[in-house]
Amino acid sequence: MQYRTVAVSTAAALAATALLSGCGSPDDGGDEPAASGPASLTYWAWAPGLDKVADIWNKGPGKEAGITVTVKKQASGDDLVTKIITAAKAHKAPDLVQAEYQALPTLVSNDVLADISKEAGDAKGEFAEGVWQQTTLGSDALYALPQDSGPLMFYYREDLFEKYGLTVPTTWEEFADTARALKKKAPDKDLTTFSANDSGLFAGLAQQAGAQWWTTDGDQWKVAIDDPATRKVADFWGGLVKEGAVDNQPMYTPAWNKALDTGKQIAWVSAVWAPGTLTTAAPGTKGKWAMAPLPQWTAGENTTGSWGGSSTAVTNDSRNKKAAATFAKWLNTDPAALAALVKESGVYPAATAAQTGGALSAAPDYFSNQPDFYTEAAKIAQGTAPAAWGPNVNVAYSAFKDGFAAAAKNKSDFGAALSAMQDATVADLKKQGFGVSE
Repeated sequence: MQYRTVAVSTAAALAATALLSGCGSPDDGGDEPAASGPASLTYWAWAPGLDKVADIWNKGPGKEAGITVTVKKQASGDDLVTKIITAAKAHKAPDLVQAEYQALPTLVSNDVLADISKEAGDAKGEFAEGVWQQTTLGSDALYALPQDSGPLMFYYREDLFEKYGLTVPTTWEEFADTARALKKKAPDKDLTTFSANDSGLFAGLAQQAGAQWWTTDGDQWKVAIDDPATRKVADFWGGLVKEGAVDNQPMYTPAWNKALDTGKQIAWVSAVWAPGTLTTAAPGTKGKWAMAPLPQWTAGENTTGSWGGSSTAVTNDSRNKKAAATFAKWLNTDPAALAALVKESGVYPAATAAQTGGALSAAPDYFSNQPDFYTEAAKIAQGTAPAAWGPNVNVAYSAFKDGFAAAAKNKSDFGAALSAMQDATVADLKKQGFGVSE
């Protein structure tokens, strides 16, 4: 899916609002002060139960402030991005929108989102630095408040690791050795699989290695998908697939579910939300899994990447930006709101204070054998590496799926697929009219 994109004339323009060419009009409210008196706000979102969270606001702090929020359920992913851009073009965008982190540059470059740094910038200390950075795009502006996050972790079958005399890997070198050791002891089993049907996992692994896929260089975008950090990750996994140390089948298929449930695959690199997936994919192994930090490239470090996560943004079309920002800040920092987000929406909150205790005092039911699940998860989340997204993440992800799927299936060089991903991303930016620094 292609998005209508608007060329950013300078890096400063990217970090500003209502200054991008081809967007905005005198009647869209973009430069007008927030309306005085009672405010009725509309919030487009896809997470379940957000209407119940908004009810808490409407009956409490919202009632006192005269600010009412109505949640309108939307589709997620590319569908919502396209819909919100279309609405903004007609100056009919809602006041607030739930936006995935990787979609923020696309929405900013289309002049959809307002800079709320003055209204909510003081919330920075509530979040891990790497998570906060995703809502600022590395600038002084603030385009959203972090809502939930997906730090990467390592999940493994505790019973089968013990059975085969395996040690939980703390480095990627140990991870590779563990995969090979399992193959020698049980040739019919795999430590895990490399899957090309979800680009977000690969992006998170590249972030952990230090990759910054999109950055600005003066008045141009710089694409560094085929950089040393990402190539290290690609070569690592490509090597394991080629030698047969790990499987090469995609995730989220009946065959993958069966492999997890029967113990054919005994580990999974995933995010903090994995318990929910395992509950459905491998119901027969409940209580047999454990979670550990992601293996590190350098022993002793605590760095992880992200797989998923979303934010709450205020649009330029809102005529009540201050009120909208007030609600967004409450939603993502207030203890009562955060507890409700966990309970009603099932999210892992981005706010660090809510990642342990309260609604997350007990481990997920699937991991009842690991009572300190969320305590350990919070420690891992603090090491979340910053992510650098650009205005055509969809194109990069599509190229990943095409190139890496073929390379994994054929057990061929992952480096060629990575180069193709880089080339496709650069070509699309140029096609859309963005300046690109080679």
